[in-house]
Amino acid sequence: MTENTTSVETGRAATHAYETIRERILTGDLPEGHWLRETDLAGDIGVSRTPVREALRRLAAEGLVLYQQNRGVQVQSWRTEDLEEIFALRTLLEPWGCSLAATSGLADIEQLGTLADAMDTVAAKRRPDLVELTDLNNRFHGAILEASGNSRLRSLVASVVRVPLVSRTFSLYSRDALARSLSHHQELVQALDDRDPDWAESVMRSHIRAAWSSLRPQVAAGGRA
Repeated sequence: MTENTTSVETGRAATHAYETIRERILTGDLPEGHWLRETDLAGDIGVSRTPVREALRRLAAEGLVLYQQNRGVQVQSWRTEDLEEIFALRTLLEPWGCSLAATSGLADIEQLGTLADAMDTVAAKRRPDLVELTDLNNRFHGAILEASGNSRLRSLVASVVRVPLVSRTFSLYSRDALARSLSHHQELVQALDDRDPDWAESVMRSHIRAAWSSLRPQVAAGGRA
């Protein structure tokens, strides 16, 4: 076996480990605060410890896991204060980005409409796939920020918004709250298509505040998301 072949196989194993651990975290199979042991994960997934170690590095970069010095790796937990700050920042940054996207001429309306429709389809299932819904949602919001034409804004939002927060918000939604969120997406597509910055900004602000409204009672009850 050549060195290149070994490298490719290691890369595939690391990707498989990353995708498996990520999905287990997003679905709650690996809950917040859970300690992740490389040996246990390697045995469960059927790979060596090296791909697992690489997968955990990627997950740490996404904010899904946290390295604790001299203790190991733990699934990230979120305090009430963390979430208050995050949603406050999102309320400032994303509506502005949406207003920029409405007038930049960079918004791909067809792509955004396709993503919004795909989320509707996933949500209509008896048991919606939260991992798929989260990925579609992130792509939708990312496309809007990309269309803002402001690279610094995209970096700022990326440093604030973490995948587990989006997934956890969806898991706490009632059917009505989820329907409201999805209707916001469709309205955002219309506002961007009409190139109306005030409308787009207003809908995005309502969208983010509604998300926090759905999450806040659970946080207040348990102190954690």
